[in-house]
Amino acid sequence: MESTEEMGKYSLTKEDVLVFGKWDPTEVVVEDAAMADYINLTPRYVYHNCGRHANVPFAKKEVFIVERLINKVMRKEHNTGKKQKAYSIVREAFEIIHKKTKKNPLQVLIKAIENAGQREEIVRLKYGGIAVPKAVDTSTQRRVDQALMNIAEGARRAAFKSKKSIEACLAEEIIAAANNDNKSFAISRKEEKERVAKAAR
Repeated sequence: MESTEEMGKYSLTKEDVLVFGKWDPTEVVVEDAAMADYINLTPRYVYHNCGRHANVPFAKKEVFIVERLINKVMRKEHNTGKKQKAYSIVREAFEIIHKKTKKNPLQVLIKAIENAGQREEIVRLKYGGIAVPKAVDTSTQRRVDQALMNIAEGARRAAFKSKKSIEACLAEEIIAAANNDNKSFAISRKEEKERVAKAAR
């Protein structure tokens, strides 16, 4: 491409800022107005911020949403600390999502996050030594965090002792969550927490 964008000392072409070199993040729409400020769709050439957000309050919302998913996939068991492996898993999952839905996989992921983010949960308050559950609204940043974590966890559980690859399981989990399907681990976990919170109002 002739047009380039200067980012620091690097000169990037349009293909460089597409998600995995294929999917355009500028086409994606965040329908949940509350989440719009907490889902970063600014494309990055390298999905590795070296933990710069770690000790800064609310800085997670500045991290590209695909990198946040990669970090969640990287968290446990065989993928611990293996960012390149987690990157490959998410990239292949996006290919499967596109093949099955014929949509931009990033848009499907955003819809999954919107559907899987719980709106209410419980905290435990102590009154005279007695723990009493109390329903509270979930902050938007926590909704995004919990949705990503449950999507990654659902894929991990589906792939455990299964013939399906982790890439296929992650793609199925994202598609099911985007369709608000109860077969999705993330959706079932969200509904369980909201049901408990409703009983504690």
